Amino acid sequence: MTSKTQFILAIAQVNPHVGALTANGQMVLAVARRAQALGATLVVFPELVLTGYPPEDLLHKPLFLQQLAATERHLHQELAALGMDVIYGTVRRDGEGLFNAGVLVQAGQEVGFAAKWRLPNYSVFDEQRYFKPGETVRLFPYRGIALGITICEDVWHAGGPLAHLAAAGAELILNLNASPYHMDKHREREAVVGQRIAEHGLPIVYVNQVGGQDELVFDGGSFAAYGEKSQAMTLVARCHFCAEDLRLLQVVRTEGQPVQLVAQMPQEPVPERSPEEEIYTALCLGLRDYVRKNGFSGVVLGLSGGIDSALTAVICADTLGADQVEVLMMPSQFTAVDSLEDAAEQARILGIRLSEISIETLFGQFRTQLAALWHDTTTAGGSGEDVTDENIQPRIRATLLMAVANKRRKLLITTGNKSEMSVGYATLYGDMAGGYSVLKDVLKGLVYRLAEARNQWAVARGEMPPIPQRVLTRAPTAELRPNQKDSDSLPPYPVLDQILELYVEQEKSVQEMVAAGIDRTVAIQVIERVDRNEYKRRQAPPGVRITQRAFGKDRRYPLTNGFDSR
Repeated sequence: MTSKTQFILAIAQVNPHVGALTANGQMVLAVARRAQALGATLVVFPELVLTGYPPEDLLHKPLFLQQLAATERHLHQELAALGMDVIYGTVRRDGEGLFNAGVLVQAGQEVGFAAKWRLPNYSVFDEQRYFKPGETVRLFPYRGIALGITICEDVWHAGGPLAHLAAAGAELILNLNASPYHMDKHREREAVVGQRIAEHGLPIVYVNQVGGQDELVFDGGSFAAYGEKSQAMTLVARCHFCAEDLRLLQVVRTEGQPVQLVAQMPQEPVPERSPEEEIYTALCLGLRDYVRKNGFSGVVLGLSGGIDSALTAVICADTLGADQVEVLMMPSQFTAVDSLEDAAEQARILGIRLSEISIETLFGQFRTQLAALWHDTTTAGGSGEDVTDENIQPRIRATLLMAVANKRRKLLITTGNKSEMSVGYATLYGDMAGGYSVLKDVLKGLVYRLAEARNQWAVARGEMPPIPQRVLTRAPTAELRPNQKDSDSLPPYPVLDQILELYVEQEKSVQEMVAAGIDRTVAIQVIERVDRNEYKRRQAPPGVRITQRAFGKDRRYPLTNGFDSR
């Protein structure tokens, strides 16, 4: 008679809060209860789920590690009482340092842990600062099936722990992840896992966390797949994008046959998303969790009648609710009537609070007070109007916005985009002032694509488009001097964005840009501005990362830098 071994495994795609040890432990327990009620006997959680990812220098605090240990002791007691088994990501210590580890707990007792072998130290990752690599091959027998536990980076390379686990007799790989989002990342993950399955013929359950953490967004997208060596994988289940999810799998092994994964039905299907939907959702998630996890009651931003602030306002309203969004229109003598009308119309459609404060009188007072200095013949630049006068205006606006945010106890949101931030087309302590930047990693062309897409989604739902059409068609302008246009100071945005993608995101040289059809003089001018404005970007607020090379942890250049990139 052929014997069969089987159990129900739950993929727990959850949103931990970095440093909130007690709350994270309670979340693990609550999800374990839900999974048990649905028939699961084992729940798998993401990498470092109890500390949140990345915990960074919290790991250097002895008190943090002591409280983590206490949290785990309490969690194990509760799991024993519940009668539920779990695998979760946490920290383990030996005499020489810390491991990034995955732990199996059965009947409230820790069976053992598997340490992460490959510690990423590139892009946004800095794990070698905190952890030592684990290189011990360990299998975890569970209900007659040999489990191998790997962690995130361990599956991204051929060989390594998967090869050793396969050789040791592993039958199912459980991969715990805290894999941050960038555009199209879910396809990369599934392709990598497909390669590992084709190499070893082992089924893999890929469990990723979800949620925003500072500049990072974790998009979830957990999945399970199997396949034979040298064959394409079969996807069994996939979790939702940018949302918490719980998916059940039946793990079955018939004697003499490899382990099979079968999705437990019914499970809500995961819809396909357009690139704009994917990016928009990630921006909303990053904003939501930054506001929520830092305890703000809402947000404040300037609404200028331009495309960047218009899109930012819609994202804020969609994410937080109209009642938690307050906007200020702060016109000067250079502000067009169109800008005033469009800002008012958008606020009405969104149902957000709009206040108007003219800066014209304040601007005049600043100039009057400074007039004596400007007429001083020793003053560099002389007494004529220049960029100094332009910069005074956004700095006045920043003071007003910060005052309102302080009084309301809300977070001040900046509205600049990646194209402008790259070349310093922004005012330090002016429009760059704030606590969070939604569009920090969004190039200008993508701003327009997202805005147009959001209007289309509204029309499809029978709603009024939230961004007035004139905002989408007017020439971009900072409105800091008469008849000003962005094109007075910058190349056309399609050209600028192409150069920035090549230089900032791909590290291409001037020669390579010229080979791609870009005018050499324009390329050099943009590169000079990018390099010259590193000091500005270093002082910019954090913002949502959506590309593989955002300004922040991804790209760290010295402020004082004599290298000539031209």
